[in-house]
Formats: sequence, structure tokens, C-alpha cells
Amino acid sequence: MDIFHAFYFVSFMSSTIGFGEIPYAFTSGQRLWVIFSIFFTVVVWLYSIGTVLALLKDETFQNALTERRFAKQISRMCESFYLICGYGQTGEALVKALTDRNQHAVVIDILEDRVNLLKLENLREYVPGFCGDARLPAHLLEAGLNHPLCEGVAALTNSNEANLKIAITSKLLHPDIEVICRADSHDIENNMASFGTDYIIDPFDAFALHLATAIQAPCLSLLQDWLSLGKRDMLNDPVYPPSKGLWVICGYGRFGKAVYDKLVREGLEVVVVEAEPDLTGKPQSPFIKGRGTEADTLLEANIERAVGLVAGTDNDANNLSIIMTARELNSDLFVILRQNLKHNDPVIQAVNADMVMLPSDIIANRIRVLLGVPMQHQFVKLVMHQDDEWACQLISRISALVTHHAPEVWEVAFSEHDSHAVCSYVRRGNQLSLGDLMTDPRDRSTKLPCIPLMLFRHNDYILLPEEDLKVQKDDHVLFCGALYAENRMDWTLQNENALNYILTGEARPEGWIWRRLRKREVT
Repeated sequence: MDIFHAFYFVSFMSSTIGFGEIPYAFTSGQRLWVIFSIFFTVVVWLYSIGTVLALLKDETFQNALTERRFAKQISRMCESFYLICGYGQTGEALVKALTDRNQHAVVIDILEDRVNLLKLENLREYVPGFCGDARLPAHLLEAGLNHPLCEGVAALTNSNEANLKIAITSKLLHPDIEVICRADSHDIENNMASFGTDYIIDPFDAFALHLATAIQAPCLSLLQDWLSLGKRDMLNDPVYPPSKGLWVICGYGRFGKAVYDKLVREGLEVVVVEAEPDLTGKPQSPFIKGRGTEADTLLEANIERAVGLVAGTDNDANNLSIIMTARELNSDLFVILRQNLKHNDPVIQAVNADMVMLPSDIIANRIRVLLGVPMQHQFVKLVMHQDDEWACQLISRISALVTHHAPEVWEVAFSEHDSHAVCSYVRRGNQLSLGDLMTDPRDRSTKLPCIPLMLFRHNDYILLPEEDLKVQKDDHVLFCGALYAENRMDWTLQNENALNYILTGEARPEGWIWRRLRKREVT
């Protein structure tokens, strides 16, 4: 075989174009044309296939496909959900709290690693996640902002400006939706409030108010803590921050300023330790320039005669160092620690501070209450006007219902949808009291371990209503008690036979067969 025919043979063999020359053997000219066709088409195919593969692997193309699939998935959702913008520490805590209550959520975050982390979480409900910029209206719409089942938007990013943009976009594109925002700047808070943001949560102001409440009324502060705990949380003991003496605040940033203002208003003596007063600003009272991690700085702040210490910098290592150094100089200090990172929980617990301020937990708990049990938020606002003795009595009643875990708080709406059996009974002209509803449907001789905290009727709130109060249609009642009490009460609210058993003691047969047998026994 000469060189030309050898080249021809290798060409169609290596390119797997085909075998044989049909219907007759090719001439040399035909074979030359076949060689040209082979190499021309192979180059075109290789280029085309390479281009398609490169396109499929292109990040922009992949993101477009993911975005399209996500938007279709959200459009097909058939259960109400909340749109969570930002899956940092706060967003993660909130999503877990919502799913624990069998509520649904959709997450959008600008960092892909956080969205991937969401997929690995062991949550009770499936939570769709999307890597996108929540500041862009298009991404918010794809995440379900205008979905008819979207009940609210929570802007929880670590940027005040981003949260402001999310709130504005949400209110403009969906005016009736509930918008909850995180903010730690008073200017941003005022801007958010100006266009109707429903709830604005500042973790630093919230904790400072909680501290002031604990100083004035420890039982009232403990009541707020117990009612805001999650299902699996353990009951905590009351704390008694010193109401007289010197307090030392290390760190005069956003948190330090909020605590400083509250302590000064309580008439306490306060000394501030700040490393960069030119950046943070200077308090009106005396201050010491330094980090507070050194003994000399703390001694200059009179730590030896202080009664309280606030380690409030934005660095967990520095805060721990401040506490350890201060305790060597004064072991009787009441210590407040600012925790910045959730994954530092083990070392934070080891330092055994009297109060710990973790912004993500504060925000998540507040939003969980707002979205889960709206009446609870109103109840907490109203009890702030009660005295400490009133709160102590209520705490004693709650502690008698639960053992170690936090009490369950739930809301009952007397409507056809939520309380069919009760509404039917009242509609027939009968009367029903709160005490009747608190009867155990399994044994009418016992009471369910729960307390009616508040009644809402005709735009009026009644704290701790009496058990003999008669319920009316469209009433809303806030209950607190053991977890199983909610489930059994729901049985009474919806099941007419269970309600009849509570009221009369007669257990009616439910099925057709049992009713026939019962009728035969009677005859």
C-alpha cells in the first residue's frame, strides 16, 4: 500500500467515519474527496462539541438554569411560607425555629456556601434555597415575593443598606405583605419606619431594654425569657443585675452605647473602656482609652470596686480575655458577655457569664414570636406595664405546669376554620367557658395543664382572663402550658364528640357501624 492509500485507510479508521466503499471501490479522486470530508467534518464536530460542553460547564449558564428551576419550584408551592433574606447566624436560627413549628420558609442568600449549607441541615420541613442578591427586585420576585401564599419577608442580612433596599422593594411590589427587618442603626430604623416597615428589630437596643427590665423587675424579665424560649430549650433561672454601684463597659460600639444609655438612665455609675474613641465616639461620663484586656486598663477603670462588667466588643476572644482578667481582680462581678459568633458556644458557656447577648438569637426569637404567635408579642408589650409581683405570681403558676422545658405558647381563634366544634355549639345558642375548653378530652375530671394569658375581643385585650369567662365567636385567646395540652385542646375545638364528652360526660359513637350497634342496644 502506497503512502496515499495508507493515509486514507488510517483517516477513516481513526475517525470511525465508516468502513467499506459502496457500492464499488472508490477511485483515487474519490478517496481524496473522502479524506477532505473526513477532516473537515471532524474539526467542525470537535469544535461544536467542545463549545457545547464549555457552555454546559459555564457558571453563568448553570446559574441561569438553577435560577429558572428555583423560580418554577417556588411558583408551584401550595402552602404558605415566609421569605428569609440572608442565611447567616440569624437566618439559620430563624429557619430552624420556623420549621420546628411546621411552618415553611424560602431562603435567598448572596453566598453559595450558605445555600449549600442549608441543603445539609436536618430540618423538619424542606426549605428551598437560592443563591442570589436579595437587593435585586428580580431575585425577590423569583423567590416568591408576589406569590399569593407568601405571608411575610424577613430581611436579615448583615448590611443595613441591603435590609433597607429589601424592605422598600417588598413594600412597593407587595404593599400588603408583612415585612420584618434587622437594623442596628437608628438612622436606618427611622428610614425603614417612614415607609411602613411592620417590625424593625435592633438586637442591641432589645438586649439593653431587657437588662434594664432585669434590674427593675427580675420576675418580669424572667417571664419574657420563658415565653420566648423554643420547644427544646430548658427553663432558666432569674438573674439579678446589681441596681447600685459601678459598672464597667468595655467597648463603646453599637452594643456598648445601648447598654450605657440604659444604665445611666437607671442612675448607675458607669465607666467606659474603649480602644478607639475617635471612631466610636466618646461618652459624656469619664472613659478610659484601652481594650480592657490588660489589668492596668481595668484597674484604671476601678474594676476592684465595680459591681458589674460588660464585655461588649465585636471580638469574642477579646471579650473572653476581658472577663478572665477582670475576675482575677474582682471575683464578685456580675458579668455580661457579648457573643458575636454562634460557633463559639462551647467556650462561651465555659466562661459562665451571668448574661450572654447573641444578636442572632435575639432577632430569631423575636421574629419567631411575631410570625408564629402574634398575640404573644402584644402580650409581652402589655405585661411591661405590670409590676414585678404580678409577674412573680404568673411565673409560679407556669412553673407548676411545666418541669424543666420551656412552656408552649399558642393562640386559639374561635372561627369556623380553627374551632369548628365550638363555633357550632355557640351558634346554637349555648354558652361555653374557658374552663370548659381547658378540660382534658380524655378524662373530663381533670384539667389540662395550661393558663389563659390573654383574651382579645372587640379590639380590647384582657390579661389573665378568668376560667368562667364565656367565649364568643371571633374571640382570640393566648394560652400557655405543657406541649400536649395544645394538642388535646385542638381536639376539643374541632371534634364535636370530644366537646360533647367534656360538657355532658357522654361519649358518642363516631362511626356508622358503632352508631348502628348503639341504636340496636337502645332498642
